[in-house]
Amino acid sequence: MSEEYKIPQHVAIILDGNGRWAKQRHMPRNYGHKVGADNLEQVIEDAWDLGIKYLTVYAFSTENWKRSVEEVTGLMTILRDFLRRSIDKANKNNMRVRIIGERSRLDKDIIEAIENLEEATKDNTGIQFNVALNYGGRDEITRAVKKIADEISEGVITKEDITEEYISSKLDTADIPDPDLLIRTSGELRISNFLPWQISYSEFYFCDTLWPDFDKEALKKAIDYYNGRDRRFGGV
Repeated sequence: MSEEYKIPQHVAIILDGNGRWAKQRHMPRNYGHKVGADNLEQVIEDAWDLGIKYLTVYAFSTENWKRSVEEVTGLMTILRDFLRRSIDKANKNNMRVRIIGERSRLDKDIIEAIENLEEATKDNTGIQFNVALNYGGRDEITRAVKKIADEISEGVITKEDITEEYISSKLDTADIPDPDLLIRTSGELRISNFLPWQISYSEFYFCDTLWPDFDKEALKKAIDYYNGRDRRFGGV
């Protein structure tokens, strides 16, 4: 790659299309989610190989609880398996894992698995993989506002202390740089409450590829698109 070719430091992906992928094959939706989870493991390796330092994926939103009990139960089973296998794999690949989102609604064993995974990988220096789980952007901002309100009422800060940087420090993504590139698969053209604060200046890339079929070549195409953008951040 030429010196002018820029690799985005942080890529965020809305993983979409598992259910449609399964339907095309006359299989249940949870089969698509399982194949999608397996594909994610490969895409993480591809991202690191391409030089991406942070990868954040939208795995389960606060709105996904509205899906059928069967589908939600299946997703939680896939999540448990993913968390169980991730410690050894992450440490082998020097990958740090963080989970963002509101955890209290998750089952106790899942919360414990998340805490174990984060603790076991906290010192790894390779790609940082962030999973948005029971995550909603509006919920995240609401929780941050409540934290700041508590600090004001307790006299820890005054309203003059509130800056964009201070608000960012109260979000789930504190200490994580904002995404340079947001990818959504499956042809949908919306962000679905994913990182609304953080993607203010991200480049958006939408593709028709269903998530289980998204591979290294598809990721390269997204990066190629990113390289064609002129990122001025409001300047001239």
